[in-house]
Amino acid sequence: MKVLIINPGATSTKIAVFEEDRQLFKLGIDHSAEELDRFEKVIDQADYRKEAILTAVAEAGFHLTDFDAVCGRGGLYRPIPSGTYAVNDKVMADVEAAPYGEHPSNLGAYLAKKIGDMVGIPAFFVDPVCVDELTDVAHYTGFAEFRRLCQFHALNQKSIGRKAAKELGKKYEEANLIVCHLGGGVSVAAHDHGRVVDVFNVKDEGAMGMDRGGALPVNQLINYCYSGKSKDEVKKILGRRSGMFSYLGTTDFRVICAKVVEGDPKYVEAYQALVYQLSKDIGAMAAVLKFQVDAIVYTGGMAYEQFFCDDITDYVGKLAPVIRLPGEEEMRSLAEGALRVLHGEQEAAVY
Repeated sequence: MKVLIINPGATSTKIAVFEEDRQLFKLGIDHSAEELDRFEKVIDQADYRKEAILTAVAEAGFHLTDFDAVCGRGGLYRPIPSGTYAVNDKVMADVEAAPYGEHPSNLGAYLAKKIGDMVGIPAFFVDPVCVDELTDVAHYTGFAEFRRLCQFHALNQKSIGRKAAKELGKKYEEANLIVCHLGGGVSVAAHDHGRVVDVFNVKDEGAMGMDRGGALPVNQLINYCYSGKSKDEVKKILGRRSGMFSYLGTTDFRVICAKVVEGDPKYVEAYQALVYQLSKDIGAMAAVLKFQVDAIVYTGGMAYEQFFCDDITDYVGKLAPVIRLPGEEEMRSLAEGALRVLHGEQEAAVY
């Protein structure tokens, strides 16, 4: 089975070709700001990105008739359970209307369907950021007007959960795991026998990330919002210039770690705060699982730093064994999701 993978990002469109578990081709198609500025909405970029994909596939020597399926990254769709989904008309309509927010990843499923329809092959998307398997209780906040929103690194979290369970000699559906995605964004999730039943997402809560603040003090936040700044200014600052960036002026974790090794006190203290906050999140997720945890799993780009993981483990290591699976393989995870359906291991979910 051969699958074309499409992963649209803010300034690029990544494509790959997998034949079973073997990656035959991978390419990042860069899009300049000038090119993208021509389009008012994300959906307006669809034809432009589609043509770029078709050109790249042809130049690489592939024909659309070579593929058994096309699989795209999922985006901000309505809350859905985990799984591999067939792209249907409801998905296409939600991408066009964007009722849940605009993001380039929305185009993944849309482009997969458009390209798949050209040669009559199925189109899928896998574990988008909107995957929501939280319990009813977990959706509660402290105010009836608000409901906790579940958006996290579902694609990598689920893929890593399966790999970690395999290392433990278990099926993913048999394991209790705490998976920590440590990258440009951070998410810490409780995986309960194959379902992510709770998660801290740095957009709204939990530990800070590289440029997001995570949970912030409510009263100070209210005062900040009414300090003369516009709504757009506040969203930009808290969405792109908070977290470690607000303390250190950089989002490059490699630079931060190098400064920590040098013993720079400013960097050491902020780094220790990050470790401390992540450790608290892991402890909270252990409580969600009633402290019946098979493993704590570190993944994402920051997990390449062994001493960083060791410092977190110093806090939480007594809870469960630790597994480190650094990096992320979004393209492979998408291919694996599509292949599970193509091989009949699971049915495609319906959106």
